[in-house]
Amino acid sequence: MQEYHQPVLLPESIEGLNINPDGIYIDLTMGGGGHSKAILKKLVNGHLYAFDQDKDAKVNATEIENRSFNFVAANFKHLSRFLKLYKTGPVDGILADLGVSSYQFDKPDRGFSIRHEAKLDMRMDQQQHLTAAIVINEYETVQLKRIFSQYGEIRNTNRLTDAIVSSRSNKPIETVEELKEVITPLAPKYKEFKYYAQVFQALRIEVNDELTAIVDMLEQSNEWLKPGGRLVCIAYHSLEDRLIKNFMQKGNIEGKEEKDFYGNLLRPMEPVNRKPIVPSAAEIERNNRARSAKLRIAKKL
Repeated sequence: MQEYHQPVLLPESIEGLNINPDGIYIDLTMGGGGHSKAILKKLVNGHLYAFDQDKDAKVNATEIENRSFNFVAANFKHLSRFLKLYKTGPVDGILADLGVSSYQFDKPDRGFSIRHEAKLDMRMDQQQHLTAAIVINEYETVQLKRIFSQYGEIRNTNRLTDAIVSSRSNKPIETVEELKEVITPLAPKYKEFKYYAQVFQALRIEVNDELTAIVDMLEQSNEWLKPGGRLVCIAYHSLEDRLIKNFMQKGNIEGKEEKDFYGNLLRPMEPVNRKPIVPSAAEIERNNRARSAKLRIAKKL
């Protein structure tokens, strides 16, 4: 088993699924298998399908010996495609623990972390072509400005982009340290690490097309959940959480209210909790990655 950290908000997410021992459940982000194993413990005649595009997660899946379990080596945006392939009917619960795992951050060769010297990679699916190095060195100026503004929510986007374009014209920017060297003069004083994190977040989202995948996942989850079924999502930054919140509360990712003739809100599901569930101080102390997590739960109407 690959060494993954303790999954975030584990008891809360399992409770949020409100598991029926004979139900069908989906873990859209298996990773180290922590959530999947907790779900399987509660199943009797039910079944679990676990998705993950990371090759290391596939290794972990081979070590789960359970007849009630199937692993799908694919991005969760392909949810419908594979559930049709398995001839699965409506499901009782879907869980998505979004973002990058602690294990992926801690593997230097993956290039996700600002702490390790590595090639600028950042691919969750290592079979795909696009890497962070390609984005940095080959994207047009207007494309770089878009991703740093939208995905990193960076204020000095123009200066940042100009610095990258100027540097790469002399020599390709290929490693984490080379990129940090270019962007450090642009970082606000005493907030350098936050700035690095924003830049890396923007690149990671672009490389993995993360927000599009989340939108696809939300819409497909709604199609597959049976009435009363639960959707449980853990997000780690505002861009992810905003999409989930809008979909659960308003029925669409834009957050627009649509009402029927009588003024009733038209939405396919409703939130179980008014506010997101966040980790306790004790959990954050055990696992610093949990500090930004927000758990939202919705029930299919």
